[in-house]
Amino acid sequence: MKTVNDIRSAFLDYFGRNGHTVVQSASLVPHNDPTLMFTNAGMVPFKNVFTGAETRPYTRAASSQKCVRAGGKHNDLDNVGYTARHHTFFEMLGNFSFADYFKDEAIHLAWSLITKDFGIAADRLTVTVYHDDDQAFDLWRKIAGLPESRIIRIPTSDNFWSMGETGPCGPCSEIFYDHGDHIFGGPPGSPDQDGDRFVEIWNLVFMQFEQLTPSERVPLPKPCIDTGMGLERVAAVLQGVHDNYDTDLFRRLIEASADLTNVAADGDHKVSHRVIADHLRSSCFLIADGVLPSNEGRGYVLRRIMRRAMRHAHMIGAREPLMHRLAPVLSAEMGSAYPELLRAEALIRETLRIEEERFKQTLERGLRLLDEAVQKLPSDDAALPGDVAFKLYDTFGFPLDLTQDAMRAQGRSVDLDGFNTSMARQKAEARAAWAGSGEAATESVWFDIRERVGASEFLGYSTAKAEGKIVAIVKDGGEVDHATAGDEVVVIANQTPFYGESGGQMGDVGVLTGGKSKVTVCDTAKKLGDLILHMGKIDSGSIKVGDIVEMEIDVERRGKLRANHSATHLLHEALRRVLGPHVTQKGSLVAPERLRFDISHPKGLSADEIDAVEIDVNRMVRENDAVTTRVMTPDDAIKTGALALFGEKYGDEVRVISMGRPVDVNRAAFSVELCGGTHVERTGDIGFFKIVSEGAVSSGIRRIEAFTGEAARRHAVDQETRLRDAAQTLKVSPLELKDRIQALVEDRKALEREVSELRRKVALGGGGAATGPAVRDINGVKFIAQLLDGVPAKDLRGLADAAKGQLGSGIAAFVAVNDGKAALLVGVTDDLTAKYSAVDLVRAGAEAIGGKGGGGRPDMAQAGGPDGANAQAALDAVMAAI
Repeated sequence: MKTVNDIRSAFLDYFGRNGHTVVQSASLVPHNDPTLMFTNAGMVPFKNVFTGAETRPYTRAASSQKCVRAGGKHNDLDNVGYTARHHTFFEMLGNFSFADYFKDEAIHLAWSLITKDFGIAADRLTVTVYHDDDQAFDLWRKIAGLPESRIIRIPTSDNFWSMGETGPCGPCSEIFYDHGDHIFGGPPGSPDQDGDRFVEIWNLVFMQFEQLTPSERVPLPKPCIDTGMGLERVAAVLQGVHDNYDTDLFRRLIEASADLTNVAADGDHKVSHRVIADHLRSSCFLIADGVLPSNEGRGYVLRRIMRRAMRHAHMIGAREPLMHRLAPVLSAEMGSAYPELLRAEALIRETLRIEEERFKQTLERGLRLLDEAVQKLPSDDAALPGDVAFKLYDTFGFPLDLTQDAMRAQGRSVDLDGFNTSMARQKAEARAAWAGSGEAATESVWFDIRERVGASEFLGYSTAKAEGKIVAIVKDGGEVDHATAGDEVVVIANQTPFYGESGGQMGDVGVLTGGKSKVTVCDTAKKLGDLILHMGKIDSGSIKVGDIVEMEIDVERRGKLRANHSATHLLHEALRRVLGPHVTQKGSLVAPERLRFDISHPKGLSADEIDAVEIDVNRMVRENDAVTTRVMTPDDAIKTGALALFGEKYGDEVRVISMGRPVDVNRAAFSVELCGGTHVERTGDIGFFKIVSEGAVSSGIRRIEAFTGEAARRHAVDQETRLRDAAQTLKVSPLELKDRIQALVEDRKALEREVSELRRKVALGGGGAATGPAVRDINGVKFIAQLLDGVPAKDLRGLADAAKGQLGSGIAAFVAVNDGKAALLVGVTDDLTAKYSAVDLVRAGAEAIGGKGGGGRPDMAQAGGPDGANAQAALDAVMAAI
């Protein structure tokens, strides 16, 4: 039996032998299509190549692309676990031709692979073609020798692919495998085509037209090929099973789930194990590509996937977090093909564990409410009301799909109209349609310029001033040949010392000068990875395409940026050493005046941890070692131990920045990272590093802000000045300040105790007072009542206890007046509480001071009110009540 890993390798090796460049899988977060939430097909990374907006150094390629379909148009989430072939995460094997070969070679390559290399019986295969694609029909007969009965013409859009309403498009040819007549279903195009007998395993797209308008289509001058074979589906065929979940990779995940929960893999909880296995894959790969659970966008979809799996873990009796214990099993199975799983394993496990622990409480509350609601339904098949489903979602964070999943198990549905009505009424943001990828959409103008003029060469690693030739000017969103004084423009040159904002480092500012012209550059950006845009205003003269200009950056500002950027590298490594290897950079800002660094970490940093991080960074600064840069392939860089940002798109070559003396024998330096930013020449140029704040950004993300160099010195001076001023105020040296403050605090506490005791004595007639409160006899009960001005309400309880002790048997009432407000307290000795309750007595007096009720115990109760002028009336009311 060929394993899934064997099949993937065999596919890529086959096309590698046939002249294809084997391309690594792109991130699940697409960088070239802002309309997509996730990469959902093998062709997505090549979209701009097909449209002509991008070129590659090869004309034929092959890949195994990781894909997720769990949101938006392509959403398979609800079906996962219940069917044989629905997944949220899947691998798409594909071969691509960019104006190289076309239909004949594509069909030949496909047929040879599946019948010879894979050994699939030809008599089990059926193909489809678009109904008017006679060329493909004839090629299948000629190359594969298929009879006409097994080449089915399909007239619907199912067999015609298009990128959108306009753009490249073309007919498809799908290859189906017949699993046998013991399974219900008919061939494609037949009345029973929706059965499971005939399963599509490969789709060949012949991209030969361009759709200009909805009614106008013309041939492409350079037709292309785009194919997609579902690895899970072809693995089922090659392993002799009908169900994708019975393939070796899924069986290992399912059996691991069964072992950890002690619940049979194929029993009553078969669906739950399948959901857990599938969702484990999508969750781990999304986290590895930089997505973390949140309440919006990609993070929200990830959270839905994770929580659906976690609910099924709960259903099969897993009382402790399960998913994070399964992550190493997935890494062992797929880590060799996708090393990002291994690099991110610590973060993956920690994220899964924290999310499952948090969701466990949400789940238990939600399921209780759900059970109560179901019990109130009028019949066994009645739908769950939409407002109940919305309450679960809105109040308990219980996603709708989990509610639907729970109801499906009971044979019920959810009133979606009612849910949507409730959602619309509250304008819940979580239901807002996905509005973009989270990255700025790349305007077509930049593609046009990039293709015409090529990349901007960055000279700023070694110089702050250089000449450049203007190759393009953009004004008001469109290209122009020239611009004059007062115009706001974007200038692109063939080479530049200006750094375009990326990797968290802010773009440079400066000036462009030439002849009588001057352009003040207020920001610099980067498009398409290597097109540098100078955004500014023409102060004088005019500029035109072809001009040679002097380009000079603000050197002092750049120096501060370099110091702060290098400090983020040292900070990153110090955090990993102090907090653990799970720490991953989740964002940064490198500004001239400060740096900001976001990390994945589940809790706040303690004072000791912050101190340890600062010690590590400043030790490296003091050592003043040279900062070295090497250029190598991303693979080689990572092999050397360089840190790469998950989900970041890297080119064929990357800059590897090393700084600080190594403290680990396995590493060449303290910090080794892939980075295209600008850095100091020696760590000592950073000067001094100081963390000034640390806090939460979102769940599992912490933000650290820090200063370096002069900004850090000024911060330290400011803190020292405050310390010195405080010491002078207390007339001690700064070294004595802590002891002096502590002594003052103790003195204050002693004085407060002394004042409280004096008040008690004065109130009760002691401490030298001539008289104390009169003891009255009311109905045979001794009663003390006194109005006190300026005595804190908190002292009344002590006074009442003392008065009760003095009386032996009786009742004491005190009213304290402060700032026009009154506090009333009544104490009753224990022998009288059966007849008199302090609560009742205090309530009798509270009304006089504008209070509402009062509370306490039968022996002691207190109330307050805003009307201190009626304090005596409150005491009279208590006496009257006795």
